[in-house]
Parts: sequence; C-alpha cells; structure tokens
Amino acid sequence: MSPVGMGLVIRKINGKDQPAEMEEIREVRRIVFINEQDCTPECEWEYEEESIFFLATFDEKPCGVSRWRKTDEGYKLERFAVLKEYRRRGIASALMTFTLADLPDEATYVYLNAQIYAMGLYAKFGFVPVGKEFEEVGIPHLKMVRQLE
Repeated sequence: MSPVGMGLVIRKINGKDQPAEMEEIREVRRIVFINEQDCTPECEWEYEEESIFFLATFDEKPCGVSRWRKTDEGYKLERFAVLKEYRRRGIASALMTFTLADLPDEATYVYLNAQIYAMGLYAKFGFVPVGKEFEEVGIPHLKMVRQLE
C-alpha cells in the first residue's frame, strides 16, 4: 500500500485473498469498460486467475484499476481504467508507475494494447507503437511495446 498524493492510495490486490477489493476492481471495470465502452462481459473477465491487480482509491473510494499478466509473448499490461469523475488527476499515471514497478526483474518485454486516445499516456512511460491499428471489442487499438533503457 502506497500513498501517492493527497487522498490517493494504490494497493496491489491478490484476487484470491481479497474478494471485497476484487469486487471493487470489477465494479470500476464494469462502469468504464462494459457501461461506457460497450465491451462484452465475456471479454472483460478473461485471464482473471493469472493477473496481478492494482486498485486506486481516492479518499477511500475506488476510482481506478490496472493489472498485468505474463503471456507467451512477455508481460502484458491491461485494464487501465479510471472512473469519469476522477479523470485528469494523474491517477492513470500513478497506476502505470505502480504497475510497472511491480513487474519482475525478468520482464524485459513489456507490452499493451492501447486504445488510440490513450497512447499519449503510455508514450510518457517509454511505450512505442508497433504494427498496424486493429479493433478490439469495436475500439481502435495499437500494440505498444516498452523500450528499455
């Protein structure tokens, strides 16, 4: 658990041992991905068992989430979501910082599928686009890979 600013706390969540916090994570994702962006519930709840989660709270209220998981390709960052009323406060950047810091030392290939509008955020953390634009759940995306220093 780490405070990152006035009222903002980001915690790593173990899905098996913290069911109440996992429900808060799922609720943020339901609001952002399923309600706002019309993603299907089937797609949204994939890979839950093998993922490492982060929950951002502001004044103890859930406001943002993220996760990472190991894939055959490398380490994939996913499900960055911030509730509408908390956007543009640096919460997504704080989540990215904490998510990246939690990756194991052997995480030399780190990637994500970025919604086009969010590419600027990821670029600030060293991610560069690779390949062609594609659609995921009806939303334009580009794969981005983190360039190591």
